[in-house]
Parts: sequence; C-alpha cells; structure tokens
Amino acid sequence: MKSLRTRSQERILRLLKSIRKGISAQDIYVQLRNKNQGMGLATVYRSLEALKLEGLVQVRTLANGEALYSLAVRDKHHLTCLQCGASITINQCPAHELESQLQDTHKFKIFYHTLEFFGLCKKCQSLQT
Repeated sequence: MKSLRTRSQERILRLLKSIRKGISAQDIYVQLRNKNQGMGLATVYRSLEALKLEGLVQVRTLANGEALYSLAVRDKHHLTCLQCGASITINQCPAHELESQLQDTHKFKIFYHTLEFFGLCKKCQSLQT
C-alpha cells in the first residue's frame, strides 16, 4: 500500500531524481532553498527518514562519516579508499542468492542492499612505498 507523502517528501524525491547521485541532507537543504522550495533542516531529516522507511531512499555512510542519500536502487556496491575517499562502483553482485534466502527464511522484506569494501586505491598504495 502506497502511503500519502508530504509536500516536503515529494520535493526531496524530485530533487533526488534530478541529481541521480548521493547527496548529504545539508546539501538537499541548500539546493531546495536555492530553488525557493526551502524547508527546515529538521524537516529534511524527518522526510528522508520517512522515505527511507518506505524503501524509496537509501543512505550510504562514507568512510569519513558523511551520510549520502539517494533514490533506492536495487543494488549498490563500492570499493572505497580509506585514504583519499575515492569510491569505485562495482557491478557484480555475489549477494542475490543470499538476499532471496534471507527474505524467505526470516520473512523479511528487503528493499535494497549495499556491499562495500574498504582499503587503499592504486594511487594511495603507490604513495605508501
């Protein structure tokens, strides 16, 4: 059942659809304000939380602790460098079968999953030698 969304939630969804990449809540706040669609920062966070619980928005926390919000996409996988913060998207997914098993075994509705590996990129490895 689709729930009724607030005007703030709809504005955030439209913004996320238009930028198609991860963005912080603070940047969402600034971008909406710049488009004369401003709302309080607390409203941005509340709206993001509601959209996340609906399975429409996902959050990815970077190595530096920054949270990036984006439209929920079926699978997201990354290699993230702990030194420079570079993030490389990987397209293979070893977790599809596990996801199906978990849904069946635990009667748990999975909206999406992420898989992230942390280490050093080639450039940062070469700086260590």
